[in-house]
Amino acid sequence: MEKTSITPKLLKENFIKIYGFGDGVRIFKSPARINIIGEHIDYNGGKVLPTAIDRFLYCAIRKRPDTKIVYSDLFFPGTYSFDINDDFIFDSANDYANFLNGIISCMKKSGFEFPCGFDVLIGSNIPSAGGISSSSALECGFAWAVNETFGFNISRKKIALMGQKSEHEFINVNCGIMDQYIIATAKKNTAELIDCAKIEHEYVPLKLGDYRFIVMNSKKQRKLSDSKYNERRAQCEEGLTILQDAGYDFPNLCAITPELFDEAGPLIKDDEIYRRVRHCVTEMDRVLKAVDALKANNLAELGTLLYASHASLRDDYEVTGIELDTLVDEASKQHGCIGARMTGAGFGGCAIAIVHKDSIDSFIKNTGDAYKRVIGYEGDFFACSSGDGVSEI
Repeated sequence: MEKTSITPKLLKENFIKIYGFGDGVRIFKSPARINIIGEHIDYNGGKVLPTAIDRFLYCAIRKRPDTKIVYSDLFFPGTYSFDINDDFIFDSANDYANFLNGIISCMKKSGFEFPCGFDVLIGSNIPSAGGISSSSALECGFAWAVNETFGFNISRKKIALMGQKSEHEFINVNCGIMDQYIIATAKKNTAELIDCAKIEHEYVPLKLGDYRFIVMNSKKQRKLSDSKYNERRAQCEEGLTILQDAGYDFPNLCAITPELFDEAGPLIKDDEIYRRVRHCVTEMDRVLKAVDALKANNLAELGTLLYASHASLRDDYEVTGIELDTLVDEASKQHGCIGARMTGAGFGGCAIAIVHKDSIDSFIKNTGDAYKRVIGYEGDFFACSSGDGVSEI
């Protein structure tokens, strides 16, 4: 079975094969996301500009007459069984089930009570560990399915916060709020300017006209918990502390304007820390300019900002690598491409490009051929549109 072949109907058919016939099967979908711009600043108090896309994780769920919980996935091996009355703890042997148990643990700690257990089947056409938020789609899609199935009436914003809390306390990844927030609250044909310090958002019209987003998957997988993600976050905190100790009243790095950084930045003597902070300051500025560009329907300016963002992530934040750099470099050479950059945490995963609809086929072929020549294996490419947040089908 190919991941791209997953449909709600197919998921339900497989659910019945695994768990048997019966009423009450409900199907939910949870989108992937791309971050148009604003990378590695969500945990630095910044504003980010993601959109949900039309690649989905599907979750089928049905209540059980007992207190047992059973998880299965169409593509990941293993069926995992628990009891709703268990005290859930992280266990590497539980693989993807840890993300689900983390959500259940958060719900129980928040006072929600489960009168019974349930069966779950997951099926996704989102590239796993690819940088377009397959793990947050899993968390939020599952959380919304449980929320609706048991009538907990948890808001979309709280679903996002619950997903982040699960990552922090259960998975031990100090992620920001962006991924869970956009997946829980997205609206089709918009980007979402998310203020990660205030946990607020503004919908921004996303009118690409004759252009499309192309997702370019490097197929170099990484896990945030195994990468230097936490190290980067610690470096940012160190940079902020240096400036605060020098007397600057900055609540976070993204409160620093480029002008203020010209003044205060030289106080950071460690070049590596300086560059980490400089990325946060300049990326925040690029996000605000990108919003203005979208509101003015100036896609050429948006594309320029994407290239600048990638250069900063490559040189100042150092989270790209040869795979993502090759994708962006080769994309920039193609007719019809007006902008490209890595998206997500980096260290592998995906990049995005803005490409004219008439050039999509040649763009994918030429960029893909060049990528294989340089890297030695094929990437994966697909065009996408914006989509809604978590919902029931």
